[in-house]
Amino acid sequence: MKNITILGSTGSIGVSTLEIVAAHPDRFRIIALTAGKNLELFVRQIVQFAPRIAVVASHDDVPRLKELCSGLDVTILGGVEGLIAAATANETDMVVAAIVGAAGLVPTAAAIRAGKDIALANKETLVTAGHIFMDLVAEFGVRLFPVDSEHSAIFQSIEGHRCEDIHKIILTASGGPFLNTPASTLSQVTVRDALNHPNWSMGKKITIDSATMMNKGLEVIEARWLFSTPVENIQVNIHPQSIIHSMVEYVDGCVMAQLGTPDMKAPIAYALAYPERIVSGVKPLDLTTFSGLTFFNPDHDKFRCLDLAYRAINAGESMPAVMNAANEIAVAEFLEGRIGFTQIAETIERTMDAHSAHNLRTIDEVLKADLWGRESAREICREMVH
Repeated sequence: MKNITILGSTGSIGVSTLEIVAAHPDRFRIIALTAGKNLELFVRQIVQFAPRIAVVASHDDVPRLKELCSGLDVTILGGVEGLIAAATANETDMVVAAIVGAAGLVPTAAAIRAGKDIALANKETLVTAGHIFMDLVAEFGVRLFPVDSEHSAIFQSIEGHRCEDIHKIILTASGGPFLNTPASTLSQVTVRDALNHPNWSMGKKITIDSATMMNKGLEVIEARWLFSTPVENIQVNIHPQSIIHSMVEYVDGCVMAQLGTPDMKAPIAYALAYPERIVSGVKPLDLTTFSGLTFFNPDHDKFRCLDLAYRAINAGESMPAVMNAANEIAVAEFLEGRIGFTQIAETIERTMDAHSAHNLRTIDEVLKADLWGRESAREICREMVH
């Protein structure tokens, strides 16, 4: 029996994780759950999975959650302190880090220090503080399992092979909803258009990141840390069918790929049960139904965010944290209808232009860089509106 804490149980990754847990009650037990604002769903999860600890992001929601959970044997906590308590609970073997944004950094770091294995779905952990977290993983001897479909595919493709034999990592990208949309019309697209992903069902923020291709830029940075690979050896290919989730090319010219139906439950199940494979509920892949699998290079002029991510990792130090913060603010402003789609990249670029990269040695310093990026991006967005 593996005991699990989920940071971010009401998001898309958290919900999918709980579906797998529910399908394998003999293998997994929930120790702690944390959530943001969706208290209605959170209470249903608490009732079904009976965690020992339940945490809401805001202290203000603690009284309401206690009222809703009256009569249940669960400790209700709030805020960062509650997240840390959930992440470090004694019984927990693995923490699924699925909180979106920089809010996941502190509890994930605490979990590593407490000796917990990590199933990592929070991109920002490695994007903003990759060197810090990989050092922590090595220092405390824990395992870090990627949950992103692309990084899980790479992880599976290097199993049984020597990392020093890797020539190139190839991340695949669907191209999102605007793959065939002329660049000249992107400034006119709506939030509804951008949320209409052709292949994947995801949360709003990551769906917008897919539309701008910032998600792929973030994945490049993650891959650089997860697999200790120079960024110049990490390539992005557009693959509209989303069947091959990523590939690894070796020095002998051989390429290993992981294929599957686009469904996040597959990489989640692999991370939870590693090294075993379990039934995930994912529909089996029937390749005979496809007329072909295609690949081509992304249009960097059209998807400017991808180049901004490469620029950030090449600059290093605090620049990825600032870039990520600016992206979060810009995406939120777009979702609220305050800026246009193409202004997302403009906001990020202007924020990066205003920043002088500097060394980050601690999580606190990362969070300060993140705060600077957010405040700068908000000001830039206000200027755009006026």
